[in-house]
Amino acid sequence: MLKYILKRILFLIPIMLGVSFIVFGLLYMTPGDPARNALGPSAPESAVIELREEMGLNDPFLVQYGRYLKNIVTKGDLGTSYISKAPVTKEIMSRAGSTVRLAFLAITFAVILGVPIGILSAIKQYSIFDNITMIFALIGISMPVFWLGLLLIMLFSVNLGWLPSSGFSTPAQMVLPSIALGAQSVSVITRMTRSSMLEVIRKDYIKTARAKGQRENIVIWRHALGNALIPIITIIGIQFGQLMGGALMTEVIFSIPGLGRLMVDSIKMRDAPMVLGCVLFVAVAFSIVNLIVDIIYTFVDPRIKTKYI
Repeated sequence: MLKYILKRILFLIPIMLGVSFIVFGLLYMTPGDPARNALGPSAPESAVIELREEMGLNDPFLVQYGRYLKNIVTKGDLGTSYISKAPVTKEIMSRAGSTVRLAFLAITFAVILGVPIGILSAIKQYSIFDNITMIFALIGISMPVFWLGLLLIMLFSVNLGWLPSSGFSTPAQMVLPSIALGAQSVSVITRMTRSSMLEVIRKDYIKTARAKGQRENIVIWRHALGNALIPIITIIGIQFGQLMGGALMTEVIFSIPGLGRLMVDSIKMRDAPMVLGCVLFVAVAFSIVNLIVDIIYTFVDPRIKTKYI
């Protein structure tokens, strides 16, 4: 198992290289001048030229990219922001906590709501409950995050005054952003749970368990759900990774100082080190989540563990 984990960690190296090269290339080709953005429109041209030389922006693309990789490998340095002049690592760490916390609360909300509803829908297939659930699931998948966020603010903050509309430092401030971000994941997890359970409860061993007189609760929660967990865990892991990278709209609407807002502001200013740092952080986080999901597989299904021993 340890060998498998180390192998997956080594796979992060080409992934990070590919991600960094693509993002660095896109930023390099994007119109605009980071030096001009840093100094402002009223700065003299001589100062802009001097700053471009100091930042190494006049060097060829491969030279700039090679220098960036060298600093990461030799110093563990993601660079310095062109705009704030602060270390990129420090800026990301100060914002990452809010984004990770938001994604975790959103996926927790999605799992607590989506898994039980999906199980009940499978048990009561084609019932009124199942039909209503699938309608709401379709609406939830189709509903944009920004629109749902605005609706929640209008209802619970403006009209009812129950919850604050901005910030992310108190439990009350975390409720609306978590619901807005996690709503689509609730729908996805509900549909996947229902589909996976329907596939399992038609198996012969489920019919055998019922024929032996096992209580329905044991048949559903132990035999059926236990064998349906692999696809459910997979979709939960994928959704959590997507929430990490897709919290942008939620952070903007609810004024949360997270990575999403930092990345958007950095893209506007062509702050390449900051954008690259944010993208690499999200990519590493997504890869770690996938690794954790693979490890959980071995506890859910012992047959998977035998492949890595």
